[in-house]
Formats: sequence, structure tokens, C-alpha cells
Amino acid sequence: MASETITAAASGSWMLGDLPVHRLGFGAMRLPQTGRVFDLTAQPRDRDQAIAVLRRAVELGVNHIDTAAFYFSRLRSANELINSALAPYPDDLVIVTKVGPGRDASGEWTDAARPDQLRGQVEENLRQLGRDHLDVVNLRLMQSYDSVAEHFGALASLRDAGLIRHLGISGVEVRHLAEALAIAPVVCVQNSFGIGSPPSAHELLAECGRRGVAFVPFFAIARRGGHSGMGDADTGGAALPAVAAAHGATEAQVRLAWTLCQGQHVLAIPGTGDLGHLAENVAAGALRLSADELSALQPAA
Repeated sequence: MASETITAAASGSWMLGDLPVHRLGFGAMRLPQTGRVFDLTAQPRDRDQAIAVLRRAVELGVNHIDTAAFYFSRLRSANELINSALAPYPDDLVIVTKVGPGRDASGEWTDAARPDQLRGQVEENLRQLGRDHLDVVNLRLMQSYDSVAEHFGALASLRDAGLIRHLGISGVEVRHLAEALAIAPVVCVQNSFGIGSPPSAHELLAECGRRGVAFVPFFAIARRGGHSGMGDADTGGAALPAVAAAHGATEAQVRLAWTLCQGQHVLAIPGTGDLGHLAENVAAGALRLSADELSALQPAA
């Protein structure tokens, strides 16, 4: 996919509360290591390379970075890399983080935070990022919750205290969105989503659109329905390579373009530690797919 000028601005814009962002952003999950995420045996990312990727992302117009304090490898922390690369932060840069899951210093997953422990996780993000408040904090669910009211209410209190500007939720169902909105404004929902995702995922996407809430998929470039663990076969079928060839694009770029075509409220946060892949991801924000191509990539159920 050729482009005279690569810029995230070509993807369009959306408001996270009162914070404008380009719809093509950057996810920091892959920055700390070169292998599998959350695997402390993986090779740590070259520090200079990670910092170069972050700085180049901002140069290419990315003003929405997604991160978390639990994104770390043996020697690298995503938040620390962001702080080192970008502080003092550009005025228009929006950093979105998430709390809820826990990892100890050895990298092992621990029990999810109780509501009274969320302040500590928020303060850890503040310390690592060098901020006095967080732009957006997502409550991340790693398992099914009957109710998010107590946890989300605790974050709403931290918002009232000035530690957080806006709130979001992640790994949720439609019922959780309604429950959270009854407590405080929700600016974004972050869930696994991509070509081949099930009807329930599209239902949540549509509900976010109806409520004016940003829908922010992760694993949008993954091969199976937005998540490497969903389904037994690749999605997109023969249409994916054909559409990519027609546009002179990579299949990953087509997946990102398809994601952004799902609604103006849909944002994308592809992550990479490679400068070439970064440029390709940002360029995908300018790729426009036809109605026939969109239908071929994921036919209506």
C-alpha cells in the first residue's frame, strides 16, 4: 500500500470524553519483549528500538497510546518506556491505561484487585508514567463478573478525586456497559474484536455506537476473530489476500482497515516493536474498503 504521506490523521478522529484522538492509535503491550507477551522467558525488547518506535509513532500523528502497569518483561516496562521516550508529553497525547489484573514482581498473575486495591494500581500507573493524573483508565476484566458496580464505583471515586480524567471498561459484555453507565460516564469499551468475531461482539460494538461510546478492539490483527484463541480456522477466507492484493496492502493492513470501517466510533490500537510494521499500521488508517469488500471479508450471519 503506497502512501505519499503517512499520518494517523488519515484515519479520522473521535472524542474520548473531551480528549480528541486519531482513530488509529498504538498499543504498548508488545513493547517490553520480542516474544510472547507476559512471558518473562521472552527476549526483552532492545530499549533503544522500543523508544524509537514510540517517538516515531508520535511523529506519524499517533496521539492515543494504550498501556498498563502490568505490561512488563524481565527488563522492560511499557509505562517506563513511554515515560522515557515521550515525557514531557505532547499536549495532544492521550495515554489510556487499565487496572484490575494483578502481576507480582516475578511476572506471575495474581488475584484481580479488590475495589479497595484499585487506588494502588492507579497510583502505580501515575508513578511509572510520571503523571499527576491519568487521561483514561479502563477497568479490565480478566474473567466473567456478575457485576462491575463495586469496582467501577471505586474508579469513579478516584475520578472525582482528580486522579483520573475519564473512565472505560474492558473485557466486558453489553450488560456491564449499562451497569457502568449508571454509575459514571464511560468513554470507551476495549474488547477483543476482529474479522470473524461472533455476533455477541458485534452486538457490543453496535451498543457502544448507540451510546456514543468508543469501541476499541485489541487483537484486531490476530488471525482468528480478533483473538488468537478463538476458533480453529483463519477468518476472512480467500477474500483477505484478494482484497489485500487489490489495494497493494498487507493482510494486516486490510484487517485494520476493516476494523475502522465498522463505525466512526471504532478506534484501533495495533502494537509493534518494529519501525516498518509501525509505518504499515499507521498507513492502514488511510485504506478505504468498498461495501463489497467488507461483505466478502465477513459475510452477514
